[in-house]
Amino acid sequence: MSAETARAVALHAVRRVVEDEAYSNLAIPRALNRSPLSAKDRALARELAFGTLRRLVTLDWLLERLTDRPLHTATRTARAVLRLGAYQLLFTRIPAYAAVSETVALAPPRERGFANAVLRRLASEPPPLPGGSSDEEVSVRTGLAAWAVRELRRQLGDEAEEAAAALAERGPLSIRANTCRTSVDALAAALRRAGHEPRRGAVSRESLLVDRAVPDELPGYADGWFAVQDQASAFVVHALDPHPGDHVLDACAAPGGKACHVACLVSPNGLAVAADRSTTRARLIRQAARRLGVGILVLAEDARAPAVSGPYDLVLVDAPCSGIGAARRRPELLWRPSREALSGLARLQVAIVASVAGLLRPGGRLVYSVCTFPRAETDAACDAILRQRADLDPDPIQGPEGPGTRIRLWPHRHGTDAMFVAAFRRSS
Repeated sequence: MSAETARAVALHAVRRVVEDEAYSNLAIPRALNRSPLSAKDRALARELAFGTLRRLVTLDWLLERLTDRPLHTATRTARAVLRLGAYQLLFTRIPAYAAVSETVALAPPRERGFANAVLRRLASEPPPLPGGSSDEEVSVRTGLAAWAVRELRRQLGDEAEEAAAALAERGPLSIRANTCRTSVDALAAALRRAGHEPRRGAVSRESLLVDRAVPDELPGYADGWFAVQDQASAFVVHALDPHPGDHVLDACAAPGGKACHVACLVSPNGLAVAADRSTTRARLIRQAARRLGVGILVLAEDARAPAVSGPYDLVLVDAPCSGIGAARRRPELLWRPSREALSGLARLQVAIVASVAGLLRPGGRLVYSVCTFPRAETDAACDAILRQRADLDPDPIQGPEGPGTRIRLWPHRHGTDAMFVAAFRRSS
């Protein structure tokens, strides 16, 4: 890495996410924790890294119009430097001279002239963004991949651009009070004493929203007073509707937020089993359970061939998916998932549900959820589930806008991640 400046740390983190396909929610904090930056510079590096990733589609479109060769032909370093500099020029209040000179200095000497020329031109003559309504033009304005914009149109019609823009915005930190350790009111009071202004979530009664906060710096983190969990994820658990004494299987549980929520709600006499295919990710569930002080039986298994036996009162399948609905917290999800991957994901989702549904007792409830919106992973997957499992019947969920067997949450409507939730009841 170059000299430890905020821009150097941000550049390194952006490259890890773009070039190595790292997760931004892991790579950026890791880069910050390894740096000697002051609190002020850490905040700047965090903003530059997340912001550059969030606006990547827009930045590349603009840069393409200022270079005399296709952007993809430039070296990886040059592309990263240009993106980081362009973000500062277009989306921050950093003076242009500082954004250009200090960012260009991060490039190898032989590439500085090229980067300097492009960024100076962008500073003086930024190309106007397209004003049309095509999927590609909406994509450039919002940062969401064009194919995903097309999927939004299928669901939302004229609301598609508003939804895409909301997915590309930085959402507030959403935390769920761990009611096995504290109350929502007590947690809110502790946050206010620490100088924050928490707001109650509109979708989840245990959730609080905090602007521009770092979770492990908030009061009560080490004591397990809260879990970092979007309101939409908390809503999934309430759709499952666990009660004290229930036996519950979370079939795809890592990193463990929903499983820990379930474990609290079924205590003291219930059973929460949390499974994940990856042993590494299963360890994350154990770590979360220890911090939150809840009891969970954790195991590594492939949900398509479960090692556990039932019967369970409730089964949750928060299935592997394209994840686009979580882009407010992981901005690479705006542009990283491919449309071609959807059919394979849908087959996996249906196979998991078809397998674990057999672990339900007669009359038991299964909830299927994905933090995304394409039809292949949502309605089409549920239709396939019903064809494969004749013993499953749609079961109503109470959503923010009334009851339904399939509920969708949206950032522009509900202030949450984009989430799809469906419930089924196993017939006797």
